[in-house]
Amino acid sequence: MRRFFQIIVIVGITVLLGAQVFAQSNDDIQKQIDFYNQQISNLQSQKDTLSKQISLLNSQITLTTLQIDDTKQKISALDTEIGQLDGEIGRLETLKTQRLELVLHRIPQSYKRSAASQFGWLLFSKDFTELITRAKYLAQLQEEDTQLYKQLQLAQNDYNDRKDTREKKKVEQEALRTQLVQRTNLLAQQKSEKQSLLSQTQNDESRYQQLLAQARAQLAGFASFASSQGGGLLGGQTHCDGWGCYYNQRDSQWGNMLINGRNDCGGACSISRVGCLITSIAMVASHMGHNDITPADIASSDPNNFSVGTAMLRYSINVKGVNISRIATSLSPDNVKDNPVVVGIRWGPFGTHFVVIKSYDGSHYIMNDPYQEGGHDKVFTDSYSLGSVFEVDRVSI
Repeated sequence: MRRFFQIIVIVGITVLLGAQVFAQSNDDIQKQIDFYNQQISNLQSQKDTLSKQISLLNSQITLTTLQIDDTKQKISALDTEIGQLDGEIGRLETLKTQRLELVLHRIPQSYKRSAASQFGWLLFSKDFTELITRAKYLAQLQEEDTQLYKQLQLAQNDYNDRKDTREKKKVEQEALRTQLVQRTNLLAQQKSEKQSLLSQTQNDESRYQQLLAQARAQLAGFASFASSQGGGLLGGQTHCDGWGCYYNQRDSQWGNMLINGRNDCGGACSISRVGCLITSIAMVASHMGHNDITPADIASSDPNNFSVGTAMLRYSINVKGVNISRIATSLSPDNVKDNPVVVGIRWGPFGTHFVVIKSYDGSHYIMNDPYQEGGHDKVFTDSYSLGSVFEVDRVSI
């Protein structure tokens, strides 16, 4: 017996120490998470340089890795808690069954006792003392029945409470598992973004600054065009036919979606504000048999598809395993006879915009404008001048 008691004490101490180590481990991870959150905040306020961007990405990668570790620990802790609850529920279910069997066994006896009248007690009692004894015995039995019913109810309540707690823990665990998948995907994206940045800049500061300035200027032009046009999100804009699909950048399906997760385009880098190019590319892709590629798919694609971590699309991208390239060409009736081209136009002193020119009808170029409401099959010169064209690209898939 003494040996058994010693074992129980040792096990108890081990469990307590394990809980303390787990808590300390969680505390350590949280301290590191707080540290890298602060470091990222400090870096974001610094001037944009290649060194800063690499440090920022390294910190974000480390932070996401810590958050993944923290989430895994929480999932593991919930596994333990759910296992313990399973054990308690099994024990309570057995206890509840035993008490229910006792109650069912006592019910007929209680019924027989209740059926006996007070006159019967008096009739079968030899004297007053025996009558009192019988009454006390009956009262004791009734008290025992009452306590048994209470114990059964308590067992049932405990059983229900443990089941409810277990279900809540399972819901919490499932949410953490979803979060783990999201953070794992984010980590892969951050690593890809770092690799893309190093590849595009070849670790050269001047090259980084040049690419960054070009990307920001192009995005500012898109935002300026959208601002000059006004208008909010639209519904029901997608239109597909034998040519392919018309997409509108302001469509409520994706209009508020951030391109490459960026929010630094003088505001949100949303498809509705700066997504004319990716929407035009998606339209041409649909014409070429890939109508499963939407503006949302391009906006959320690999960071390597965007220039130096911005929302500006590069000339060669890969979306859903499809390689898409833009190659410079010129605007002429012959060039759009068989395949559409993506055309950049200047608008006002600062605005730029991209549209798809689908064909030439003998007198006019016919376009799909990703910004105009219902902007498919419009005459190009009804909205823009040929002299405003600054870029013409043929799309190759």
